[in-house]
Amino acid sequence: MVFGPIGQIADSITRSAQGVADTVATPFVDPVIRLGVTGLSRAGKTVFITSLVANLLDRARMPQLVAEAEGRILAAYLQPQPDDTMPRFDYEANLGMLSAATPRWPDNTRAVSQLRLSLKLRPKGLLAGIGGDRKVHIDIVDYPGEWLLDLGLMGKSYEDWSLESLGRLAQRPGGAQYLDMARATNASERFAEPGAKALAASFTQALHAARDAGFSDCTPGRFLLPGEKEGSPALTFAPLPPLGNAPRQSLWREMQRRYEAYKRQIVGPFFRDHFSRIDRQVVLVDALGAIHAGPAAVEDLRRTMAEILSAFRPGGNAFLRQLLLGKRVEKILFAATKADHLHHTQHPRLTAIMEALTREARDRARFAGAQTGAMSIAALRATVEQTLPHQGRDLDCVRGTLMNEDGTRGRAAAFHPGMLPEDPARLLGPAREGAPAWLDGDYAIMKFAPAPLTLKPGEGPPHIRLDRAAQFLLGDRL
Repeated sequence: MVFGPIGQIADSITRSAQGVADTVATPFVDPVIRLGVTGLSRAGKTVFITSLVANLLDRARMPQLVAEAEGRILAAYLQPQPDDTMPRFDYEANLGMLSAATPRWPDNTRAVSQLRLSLKLRPKGLLAGIGGDRKVHIDIVDYPGEWLLDLGLMGKSYEDWSLESLGRLAQRPGGAQYLDMARATNASERFAEPGAKALAASFTQALHAARDAGFSDCTPGRFLLPGEKEGSPALTFAPLPPLGNAPRQSLWREMQRRYEAYKRQIVGPFFRDHFSRIDRQVVLVDALGAIHAGPAAVEDLRRTMAEILSAFRPGGNAFLRQLLLGKRVEKILFAATKADHLHHTQHPRLTAIMEALTREARDRARFAGAQTGAMSIAALRATVEQTLPHQGRDLDCVRGTLMNEDGTRGRAAAFHPGMLPEDPARLLGPAREGAPAWLDGDYAIMKFAPAPLTLKPGEGPPHIRLDRAAQFLLGDRL
């Protein structure tokens, strides 16, 4: 894929032609909604998709999905994988883990996968007495959020990216070791593979340390989730300080070449083959984890949300827009996950914080014509609420089974994470100003294991506002 001006024009024409083909074919085939699901590490993508599918198959817990409330969803069923070249999302195995006698969380998303769910619907309005039942196919595309952030690299040179990365590492835990190595490296010397591998390995360790500390923008994303590309030259580079007139065959020049190869051979095909075909998108965010990590992590998350939005091509999917511009993302939902870690009285505050964190991103999307939303959800509820007396007053808590450090199930406990501020500026202000810690609050977070499921016939797994999320993302097409 070529990314000069000519290549961009050619790629635009290709997407436009695909949009025309999709538009022309629409009247003769069942409509398809391509729903992208992404989020940064530990945001709960796999659980979200598994619970969403389970609750669309058995809809007793989906009263806010209007088509279900009106009794128009006649049937829901899983179809064979529509794309023979893409891995199928392993819904059955993931649901099995969550519904086992001793349930456990599924593994994290490590690659792109897809699943098709089809709905049979009774028409509404004037068509109710004329046409027969209709079908809508929902193609759910799961991909790591770390890969989405890489789309922001497409417009950056190696020198610009290096300066940004070195600046971030200086402010993050785990970055000092790599910075010392980079400063001690003579990048004008002739390239040698062992030196490149050592730099890339140290840089990768710094990215992992930053992610573990709660930071969001850790690019290149494939360094964290390399998949089948692990060890390839396109994943063996690292940022170096600027070097004017770097000699040919020098370490700096080779790092620059590999960075460009990463964009061309890994990031570009991901955009072309998967991301550019998305109709609706949900971005899952572990906002509570960032708040727990501190002001620097919250500010990093805010910037990351704005960066993610720049990767989308938002706008309406009307016929003329498809004809001229190709497909656009029509709706984007930013969802703060793990709402079950808070008592319901704090959910409005978490939603307000999510709205403030994504304000810049959502404003851009609305200006481009896309609908955006922000809410707090729990795709699978792992806790119950409990009010306990504490120092002469009642304390709103959540109770669940804690997870040990080794991932095993621990003891049951009631937990109060602290009160989120009613005004999001109480968090975002210190975060923007670079405060080292919260001055007026200690926001704790616990890791809960999934609760054993006891479901009645027709019930999907318990959740918080998953039906509202489904209505926002899919309801207008049902």
